[in-house]
Amino acid sequence: MFASSARRAGVLAAALMFTASPAFASEGGSTDLLSPNPGVMVWTLVIFVMLLFVLSKFAFKPLFAAVEAREQALADAIEGAKRDRAETEAALAQQRAQLEAARNEAQQIIADSRATAEKMRSDLLAQTKQQQEEMIEQARRAIEGEKAAAIADLRKEAVDLAIAGASRVIEQNLDSATNRKIVESFLASLDNPAAR
Repeated sequence: MFASSARRAGVLAAALMFTASPAFASEGGSTDLLSPNPGVMVWTLVIFVMLLFVLSKFAFKPLFAAVEAREQALADAIEGAKRDRAETEAALAQQRAQLEAARNEAQQIIADSRATAEKMRSDLLAQTKQQQEEMIEQARRAIEGEKAAAIADLRKEAVDLAIAGASRVIEQNLDSATNRKIVESFLASLDNPAAR
């Protein structure tokens, strides 16, 4: 439609030019382009008004429609770009939130791991300390048992030596069970100063 309108406008403009040619020819002689010529001015004005009418009827509407369509397409593209930008910003905000959540979760896992490791360490230390105390206590009991056995052996030997020494002194051999009781009671009285 636009091409046919432009063709019509071109044909009209050519027709107007041919009709204006006789006006130029009638003037004859040399023409001074800087001096005003009323005939040329009228024909120029008439041709301009007719061309303006033809262009407004056939050319300006399609041109304006094309410009408006182009403006609408640009406005749609700008609106689409704004929507895309808003969606991208929303996705970016969501990604940042997920990243922050993952970072917080990782920090929580690290903190929990540290707390668990510290608890295990303190439990192991407490368990080791308890085992050491039990071993020390067992060693003390063993030492006390050995000490009591050594003291009992020393007493027995002391009793035996005392009996042997006493029997030589008095040169008579007393009953060994009676002698043992006498010496043990004497040694017990030595261990117990309040019984003296």
